[in-house]
Amino acid sequence: MTRTALSAILLSFVFLISCKEAKNKGKAPLLTKTTNESIKVPTALADYWEYIGVAVNEPGFDIWGSSPIRDSQGIVHLFCARWSSENAFDTGWRFNSEIAHYTSRNPEGPFRFREIVGKGKGNGKWNSAGYHNPNIRKIDNKYVLVYIANDGAKMHGPNQRIGMLVSNDINGKWTDIPNEDEPLLSPPDDSTIWCYRSGCGVNNPSIIKHPNGKYHLYFKAMSGPRPEGKVSMGLAVSDHLEGPYIIRNKPITANERVIEDGYAFLWRNHICLLTTDNHGILEEGGGLLWISEDGLKFSPEPLSGFHNFERFYLDGHIPETANVRYTRKVKFERPQLLMDANNEPEYLYCPCGVALDGSDGTNCHVLKYQKI
Repeated sequence: MTRTALSAILLSFVFLISCKEAKNKGKAPLLTKTTNESIKVPTALADYWEYIGVAVNEPGFDIWGSSPIRDSQGIVHLFCARWSSENAFDTGWRFNSEIAHYTSRNPEGPFRFREIVGKGKGNGKWNSAGYHNPNIRKIDNKYVLVYIANDGAKMHGPNQRIGMLVSNDINGKWTDIPNEDEPLLSPPDDSTIWCYRSGCGVNNPSIIKHPNGKYHLYFKAMSGPRPEGKVSMGLAVSDHLEGPYIIRNKPITANERVIEDGYAFLWRNHICLLTTDNHGILEEGGGLLWISEDGLKFSPEPLSGFHNFERFYLDGHIPETANVRYTRKVKFERPQLLMDANNEPEYLYCPCGVALDGSDGTNCHVLKYQKI
């Protein structure tokens, strides 16, 4: 890429950041042209999602987080966190969650259960309970699933760790990396690193292979113990898929309010991070799109990633029979994308804490990207 072209991208990026103020005043352009018309840069995603409906509704279970991938036969696989809805939601995800595998020939669903991929081992170690936060990728011709687990202790939060499962086949057999007894990533022992003594451990993992050949593991942590620790997104980097992953000294997002559920993806020569916006940085209950040139330092001002579920996609109409499992705020969380063959966004999968159809557990919802 020429120096002129790179300068054009950077100038366009600054312009795009300023466009966020217009997010509720009509649709922003999908692409912004630079002086070099062959260059296209990311802009806000929010205005281009069409709500389709429920992708996963499994009676008797809460579904929370659904990570998609398409295989060579065109079948879409979702790896979801689930637990029996007989458990209270707040304790269920912490101690009873397992990672389940669902499939469909239609990315809009319905998805059907296939198997359990990972569940707590009940061994009192880092992976004793709470298999959660699944993120599936195909990297180096292998299927890579990162997730979190914990030791089952009642003092939940600081004990969260990140693990990795790897398989040559999307249907398994899965191998623990580095091994069953060790997590892939833990909070650092070094007090100079920002998430030392993190009050929420390390969680919300999302992994990519950087164009430079290194492996980037994005995660959420706190800058100290509760309650004073600040929640941000961080990054650990490795020269090898299996690690070791070294946590960078500083967080990668400059957020004053809490963000979580980071999903990392490559898009149009940028590295992007899609997170929730539960506390109203741009739109309470919506999503945030953070953009980076190198995957190390992200835009200080995010763009809009998706809108508030209740207000925008449902126009405020919540059925009287809806079943509140988690929070009365009808909003999307744990956003993850299915990209098409050209590496463009195709579908967005998110759970919601309210079962709109009155079912006994939470469901995963799907939205379709409207290309123009």
